[in-house]
Amino acid sequence: MFAMRRRLSLFNEDGLLPIFRLLPVLLVLLLVAAPPVRAQTAAVPATADVTQLEQANSDLDRASGQLNAIRERVERDKDDDARLVDLKVEAEALNRTILSISVATRPRLEAIKARQTELGDPPAEGAPAEAAVVVEERKKLATERNEINALTGEAENLSIEATKLSNRITEIRRRLFSDAILKRTEINTELFTEASGALVEETQTLNRTVAAWLQFVWKFKRMQLLGAVGLSLLAALVLHTGSYRLFAPFITRGVQEEKPHYITRLSVAFWSTILPTMAAAAFAGASYFFLDTFNVLRADIAPIVTVALGVMVAIYFVAQLANAVLSPVDGHWRLVRVSDRGAQLLWLLIFGMSIINGGDYFLGTISEVLGSPVVLTVVKSFIASIIIGALLVVTAFIKPVLRQGEKPDTQGRPWPRSVFILLVLTGLGLVFASLLGYVGMARFIATQIVVTGAVVVTMYIGFLSGRAVSAPNAFAETTVGKRLEERFGLGQVALDQVGLAAGLGVYLLIFVCFVPLILLQWGFQVADIESWAYRIFTEIRIGSITISLVGILAGILLFAAGLVITRWFQKWVDGNVLARSQVDAGVRNSVRTAVGYAGVALAGLVGISAAGINLSSLALVAGALSLGIGFGLQNIVSNFVSGLILLAERPFKVGDWVVAGTTEGFVRRISVRATEIETFQRQTVIVPNSLLINGQVGNWTHRNKLGRVDLAISVHGSNDPRQVQEMLVEVVRGQQGLLRNPEPMVVFLAFSASSLDFEIRAFLADILNGTTVKSELRAAILERFRQEEIAIGGPAAPEVPVKISPEGAELISALLDQATEKLRPQSTSRRRKPADEAPEADPAA
Repeated sequence: MFAMRRRLSLFNEDGLLPIFRLLPVLLVLLLVAAPPVRAQTAAVPATADVTQLEQANSDLDRASGQLNAIRERVERDKDDDARLVDLKVEAEALNRTILSISVATRPRLEAIKARQTELGDPPAEGAPAEAAVVVEERKKLATERNEINALTGEAENLSIEATKLSNRITEIRRRLFSDAILKRTEINTELFTEASGALVEETQTLNRTVAAWLQFVWKFKRMQLLGAVGLSLLAALVLHTGSYRLFAPFITRGVQEEKPHYITRLSVAFWSTILPTMAAAAFAGASYFFLDTFNVLRADIAPIVTVALGVMVAIYFVAQLANAVLSPVDGHWRLVRVSDRGAQLLWLLIFGMSIINGGDYFLGTISEVLGSPVVLTVVKSFIASIIIGALLVVTAFIKPVLRQGEKPDTQGRPWPRSVFILLVLTGLGLVFASLLGYVGMARFIATQIVVTGAVVVTMYIGFLSGRAVSAPNAFAETTVGKRLEERFGLGQVALDQVGLAAGLGVYLLIFVCFVPLILLQWGFQVADIESWAYRIFTEIRIGSITISLVGILAGILLFAAGLVITRWFQKWVDGNVLARSQVDAGVRNSVRTAVGYAGVALAGLVGISAAGINLSSLALVAGALSLGIGFGLQNIVSNFVSGLILLAERPFKVGDWVVAGTTEGFVRRISVRATEIETFQRQTVIVPNSLLINGQVGNWTHRNKLGRVDLAISVHGSNDPRQVQEMLVEVVRGQQGLLRNPEPMVVFLAFSASSLDFEIRAFLADILNGTTVKSELRAAILERFRQEEIAIGGPAAPEVPVKISPEGAELISALLDQATEKLRPQSTSRRRKPADEAPEADPAA
């Protein structure tokens, strides 16, 4: 029964609370970089005259002896679950050592195979014999290869034996757990009679032990006791004051908020459970540390004090959780829809079950320390299981449920039928299991209901809190979000990103802190969790591939550091070296881009190497990538190579005015895939680099900004062409912004009866100012045309009077009358002429 209680309880046989021993586990989960100390197997360093193969054989012999020793200890301690855990860890560590011995010989084996390939096959019969040196080398290589193969086979056999031993330990522990759960005790009057006698004897022994310890401590270690108590109280005061000063917004409920937001309620419920519990656990650990450091605790008192501190922390945790979820005083902060009366009853019932569960474990520890009969532990567990089962049945008959929208002070309703049946069946199951003698199973179930249930509820609240905080636009509504917005001026997007990071942090905290607690509740030991953490972070095997999360994390960190250094180096080179050298913007952009890509590539290589990925294993990936390039990625690779050519040859640079097909504008950015061109309408056009390399691209500012502008001018054909040409030359020479060398010129292009066509050709120092210069030149030419009265569209035609004779006027009048008569519709009473009659002649015709 004692062994059963050690396996099913929160604590282990050495009297240390798992929450204290979990501190190394948490460090392992976060900073695992090496196996546990006991999992390491020291190897004797090889001397100068001992070969690598001899050293490997020696290490294997030593590993074989250690494996036999572990096997003997397993047979000796097969009833001690905690000891079996340590032996399993040792067996797994020894298995890793054996495999590493075999792996260490692979480079030499590969070298031997390569040398044998170079030597080729031995000469056939009748062929000339090889030199004696070659024959001797062949023999040595073959002998050494056979020895390495034999060593590898022996290592594989030892590894298989170590794996079998580890599996056997797991099977033994599983059987111990099952036996402890399903062990049946006969419940009768003799059991209680024997337990009552043992209880009286245990009480007397406990009184003598505690009294003797107190007298000894007060007489000989009074100052140490007072110092330990004083330092513990000081630590409690510091923790209490510091936690409330630092985390007051997370654990206190604002009186001014009558109806707090759901996220606020979740956050306060979660952190008001976690933070005070962590402070209480830290105080308990500090108290034990000071008492143990000052040698105040005796070997028989230390387990009792440790368990007492642990039980108080556990009860405080359950009470805080129930208060956070049910909020029996203020219904507006309640997370569940129950009435005020129902919340108060539920809190009392949950707190009562935690008191019963913790008290039973504390009394069981006292019995174990004092060596009381097992029957006393059985009766204590029997009574505790009966009481917890009865409390569950009572919980089923209270009426706490409210409907949507009802006030907290309203009379509650019964539980839903499914919840009612579950509570009744669980409570009666505990009672009947205890009465039938399955006290261990009933006690285990009762512990899981109280402790594991509290942990699961806390995890669920934390999960909801993390999901609510990471929801879009949710973090900005929290107190922390508003403070960050006021202090740092963060926008909505930045606050959402912070909220997402906060939600992920809550999820990580839940996983790291509460999953180990649940595993401990289900019979696992701290060493199990340490071993699993080491495997998860360093030895995740997928087929023949081993993945190390620690290595991957280190690779990511090194890659991030490389990116930061690259960005800093880019800015330094651009802002100091290139800027002081008065290099143009295009060269600076090319150098900056090249440095950036080189830095990213180097950081990637360093990160991949730190992650433990063998670069030579990427050859297959490279081959597949080449095949993909040949089919579907050729355009991407073409753009990439074209981008490198653009950066190297620099046919245009950032800031150049280019014309590519129908796209005309300024180059704003050149990358390895595409080039960004900003048009004059401020539209950014992304042009693939391959189009710029394979097509025709005009660059107005390739070598310099010197350029020519052409301006077409047309005047009426009645003007004197030489006068117009001379006047245009005079205007062009007087225009500011146009160069005198090369000299501007005016060309007489064409003429017709209606127009004379000229073209002005002039050069500018900066072609980017061409639009402004042409506009001003047109205005100057128009003003000069008006001054010189030079017709642009031709003069207006004069009006000529028309003279008509009287005979002509009469003829015109007659024609108008005749046309009017023809347009007038005919009368319906007019007789229709036959078709064969000829029409009468029109005298007017």
